[in-house]
Order: sequence, then structure tokens, then C-alpha cells
Amino acid sequence: MATFLHRLGRLAFRRRRLVALTWVALLTLAGVGAAFAPAPGTTSFSIPGTEAQKAFDLLEQRFPGAGADGGTGRIVFKAPEGRKMTDADNRATVAKTVEELGAGSEVVSVTDPFTTNAVSEDGTVAYTSVKYEVPGMELADTTRDALEAAGDDARAAGLTVDIGGDALQAGAEPGAAGEIVGIAIAAVVLVVTLGSLVAAGLPLLTAIIGVGIGVSTITALAEALDLGDTTSTLALMIGLAVGIDYALFIVSRYRGELADGRDREEAAGRATGTAGSAVVFAGLTVVIALAGLAVVGVPMLTKMGLAAAGTVVVAVLIALTMIPALLGFAGRRIRPAGEKRERRGPGRAGRAQKAASRPAAPARPGLGARWASFVVRRPAVLLLLGVAGLGAIAVPATQLELGLPDDGSQPTSTTQRRAYDLLSEGFGPGFNGPLTIVVDARESDDPRGAVSTVTDGIEGLEDVVTVTPAAFNKAGDTATITVIPDSKPSSTRTEDLVHAIRAEGAGADTGAEVLVTGTTAMNIDFSQKLNDALIPYLGLVVGLAFLLLIVVFRSVLVPLKAALGFLLSVLAALGAVVAVFQWGWLGGLLGVEETGPIMSMMPIFMVGVVFGLAMDYEVFLVTRMREAHVHGETPAQAVVTGFRHSSRVVAAAAIIMMAVFGGFITSSEQMIKMIGFGLAIAVLFDAFVVRMAIVPAVLALLGEKAWWLPRWLDRALPDVDVEGEALKALDSRDADPDPGKDRELVRA
Repeated sequence: MATFLHRLGRLAFRRRRLVALTWVALLTLAGVGAAFAPAPGTTSFSIPGTEAQKAFDLLEQRFPGAGADGGTGRIVFKAPEGRKMTDADNRATVAKTVEELGAGSEVVSVTDPFTTNAVSEDGTVAYTSVKYEVPGMELADTTRDALEAAGDDARAAGLTVDIGGDALQAGAEPGAAGEIVGIAIAAVVLVVTLGSLVAAGLPLLTAIIGVGIGVSTITALAEALDLGDTTSTLALMIGLAVGIDYALFIVSRYRGELADGRDREEAAGRATGTAGSAVVFAGLTVVIALAGLAVVGVPMLTKMGLAAAGTVVVAVLIALTMIPALLGFAGRRIRPAGEKRERRGPGRAGRAQKAASRPAAPARPGLGARWASFVVRRPAVLLLLGVAGLGAIAVPATQLELGLPDDGSQPTSTTQRRAYDLLSEGFGPGFNGPLTIVVDARESDDPRGAVSTVTDGIEGLEDVVTVTPAAFNKAGDTATITVIPDSKPSSTRTEDLVHAIRAEGAGADTGAEVLVTGTTAMNIDFSQKLNDALIPYLGLVVGLAFLLLIVVFRSVLVPLKAALGFLLSVLAALGAVVAVFQWGWLGGLLGVEETGPIMSMMPIFMVGVVFGLAMDYEVFLVTRMREAHVHGETPAQAVVTGFRHSSRVVAAAAIIMMAVFGGFITSSEQMIKMIGFGLAIAVLFDAFVVRMAIVPAVLALLGEKAWWLPRWLDRALPDVDVEGEALKALDSRDADPDPGKDRELVRA
């Protein structure tokens, strides 16, 4: 591996114009494809194998043309103080609004609140529902604009008007200002770490090119592959973070090779062969974690994971090829590590001679080496403090409640949130999360009697406010019933009601099948499916990465320690997410206006993404320790050496990732905000507590046993040479360029 990448790095350095033009051409091609691609629609949100999805499919089959997947909008009216919606002038105003909505394009139906009993008991709140032909995310802008403008006349007449429903969804937009701040912080960290604007600019440039290629490709294929907005958001988030980090490690190693007196082409090759090997395996762990989301069985998550994994692959390839090429263009503008700014430096040969003749003055150990020495002296104390601290932060995760965000989690400044609150005020909190009961009575001898029995059984359950009369299809063998719970959609009481209806089996004696669907039921089933898949997913991802790390480190205990450390950091991160977004701790600082259940996909999503990122730091940090140990140092010395060479860069990489992820906390979308916070805090715990304290403490306690590997396994494993041991042979040849010059010719 190291030898191949060494040759690749030198080739990219020599053929830098060709390499740079190739990547620019790919970026241009992807950009043109994205620009001319058809506008993407929404991702088809389906959860195969769940009851809610089965009921939804049955509705489309038995009620053709009803637009079961069509978008919906709700215009909620509230009368002025002391007035009622049933007053004649208010009725006339609402009627005019309904008429205007009905004349719009893509509209299937508009309900009149005074004929559908959509007026609250006290008469102060009413609503009209709009049904569209296509899903909310696919509505034309003119249709969405017409919905938003429909209440203007009513507002002018003195009514309070707010609009809800999925028809207003316009995609999850990350906070652009936050992204800019994150990139700016990353730039500052790179300048401080690498010592020059040119060196700092290379990781930023290559990361932006990689993300541009990845996101543009996703946009170009969005329509064909049914990719949603969240897909590109995840690819942007992960691709930008790892792209900067991977390039940073290679550029930093390049400066170290220059400091050892190597010429620039050879330094680029050595950096690619050593740090590049770590990049390859770190990237593989991220790809495994993201692609492994396919085992969950939710198409949306599968597409998100594979798209983000593809962006990571691009980031790895750019780091291995474009970074050496750009190093060639940069020339002497990138200085060796530790060299002060000079107008003119010595030549290539002069630098090697200067390095050899420089007096060996003892250098003061850096912060990383001093910290590692401290950990090695007191490993048990540091291990105990690290585990206890993260364990305490993880405690809130025991109270984790899962759900999916609805309009109730929107900021109070949005019309969707105000409409949600008005409906709760007028009709009760459960009105925002109605349950749709589908009764399949095709096998029943008396379909209408079966449906009546089901209705009576549901009415007798707790937490049921209203059960609407059944609506039959044309064949008369299938009916839908709407149930209004007494509690809000995300509450555990509503979840219990869904399970109670399913457990009731009211139609069992009549031969009818009773299915529960609707947004609330879909969310419950989605959460359950993710919970069921978490352990298999964790086993698959951790198992594959464990095998990969055994190959990298030629050890059993080091990969085991890496996996256990990851579990500790991800549990602590989940605990922090629960404390902020579910309990409201420090929520004001992060703009969390409404607490509630944690997004259903958050645990499995964090397991996937954080595991990949955690293994990045493990590979980059421990490979330098392994390299030092292979080259003859004791385990304790190897820990200190690994920290001396890698801790500064790993810390910079972690800060950069935290800055990039933290930029998404500024998003107005609760889901994006939660993901950004969760990933940023997880990187903080994993990089600065697990990898910087727990890992060296464990290695110090284990000593030589840390690198133990059964002989039979050692013989069976391939030798990937991440440490660059094969490159030492190049040093021998350089020292003796003609090894046969002193040999006597042997004649036959």
C-alpha cells in the first residue's frame, strides 16, 4: 500500500497539470449536469414492511385517483376578540377564500369549514383543508405562492390567518451564514497549524472541489434516483469535513518530510505513501459506516448513506492525487515544518546538508508530547476520569424519547407553527396528528357491519376524542376512518393509542383487516424500525471496521479499544442531544424554541457517521504510534512519539470538523440543527477525551500486549504496510546508490 501510494504521489507531483485539469474537468462536467438536470422532486418516503406503509399502499390501490400521496394545506382562521367565525361577515370572508383556492392549479379539493364541521366549539377558530394532485415538495412555486396569498383578504378583514401542512415545505436549507463561519474558522485553524496561507488554502480548495463534484453529481441524478434535499445536505456536511481533514494530514506530513531534508517530489511521495495510507483506511471506515445504513431497510436512509459515501470516496481520491499536484504548484511557498519564515532558503541539497550539520540542540517538547508523557505516567487516573466524565454526560440518553419533527417543533415565528398552535387551541392537541384507520373488508361477509364494529371498538378506547364516520370506496369493500387523539402527535400517549388500536383487532371476528396509517403512525413505525435495526447495523459496521483495523494495526486489542471508545463517545453525544433538545438545557443558546422527542433517525445516524469519523482519529493517531513501535521504540515511547507527530494535526482536524458541523446549528430546521449539534459534540468528545486521553492511557496500561496478534492470524492477514516500512528500503538505496560497486565480477 505505502509503496503504491508513494509512486502515485510522485506521479501526481510530476504530472500536476494533467491531474489538476482532470479534477477541474470533472467538477465542470458535474456542474453542467446539475445545471441542466430536471428539477428534483421529493424523496418517496416509504418504510417497507411496516403496517403504516401497507395501509398507505392499500389506499392507493382501493381509492384510485384520490391522491393519497398528494400534498395538503390548511388555512386556519381565528376571529377577533369578542367575535366568532360564524358571524355573517366572517363566513363571507372565508367563503371567498375557499372559492379562490378552488380555482387554483394542481388543486383536487377545498373544504368549506361550515359544511364539514371544521369550526371549534367556541366558534373562534375554523380551518379549511386543501388537497393537491402532487406531493407537497413537488408543487409549483405559483401554487405555493397562491396558498400563501390566499389569506391576505381575510387578514385585511381583521381575521388572524396562518397556514400549515406539507404544501409549504420547501426543503431543508442549512444555515448559509453558519456554513461560512464554519469554513472561516477552519481557515484560521489551518493557517495556525500549517504556518502559511498557501498551505492552509490547499485543504480548503480541494475540499470545496470534492464537495462540488459530489453535491453536483447528486443534484444531476436527483430526479433519476429520487434523491431528496437532505441527501445533498448530508453529503455536503460529511464531504466538507473529511475533505479538509484528509488533505490536512497529507500536507502536514509533507512539511515533516521536507524538514527531514527530502526534496519536494520525494516528500510528496512519502507523505502520500504514509499519511495517504492512513487516509485510505480512515476513508474506508467512513464509507463502511455510511453505506451500512442500507441494512436499515429505509430507502431514504440508504440513498443518503450511499450518496455521502460517494462524496467521501471523492475526498479520498482528491487527497491522494490533487494534493500532491498542488504541492508541486506551490513549490517553495510551503515551508518545512518548524522552519521560520525566510525570504530565501537553501537549495535541495543545501537543505539536506544544513539539516545534517545543524548542532543537535535539545528541542523543548511540544504540548502534545508533554501531554502524552503526563498520560503515560498516570494512565489509570486519566482513564478513570475520562470514562467517568463521559459516562456522566451519557446519563440523559437513558431517557431518550424518539419521534419525528412536525410543525409543533418549528420556530414560533413561522406561520406553520402558529397554525399548529391555533388548531391545538381550537380543537385540542391531538387534532394536529389524526390517525387514519383503513378497514379492508373484502374478505368479510358484511363489509359495512365489519366497519361499524371496528368503529365502535375504537370509540371505546382511552385517549380518543373523535371518530369520524367511515368513508367507503366505490366497491364498498374498503373504508377509512379518521381518529382524533386527545394528545399531541409526538406524545407517548398517542403512540400507546396506535398500539392499542392495532392490538384491539376489532375486525378480527368479522373477517376484516384493520390497519393504522397517517403521518403520526408512519412516524411511530419509522422509529420502531430504526430501533429494531440499530443492533444489527451496529454489529455489521463495527464488525467490518474491527476486521479492517486488525489489518491496519496488526493487533486485536487496539481495534477493540477503538470500538469501545467510540461507543462511549456516541452515548455521551446522545446524552448531550437529549439534554439540549429534549430537556431544554442551554436550548436558548442554540435557538431551540421547542423541546420534544429526539429525531427517530438520530441514534442510528450518529452511530454511522460518528463511528466513521472516530475511526479517522484512531487511524491517524495510532498509526504514528504503531509506526514508531515497529521502528524499535518501546510502547510508552511510541505513545509519546505518536502524539508528538500527530496530536497537533488531529486536534486541528477535530476543531475543523466541529466548526463545519457547528455551522449547521444555525439552520432554522430542527432536524438539521440537531444533526449539526450532535455531530459537533460527538467529535469534541471522541477527539479530545477518547482519542487524546483514554486511548493513550489504555495503550500505556497494556504496554507490549497492546500489539499482540496470534501468529496464525498474523500469517493469514495481508500486509498493507500502513507504517511505510517498505519505504525504508528507499532510504537504504539513497544512502548507497550503487550497492554492487564494490563487488568482484564472477566469471563462469
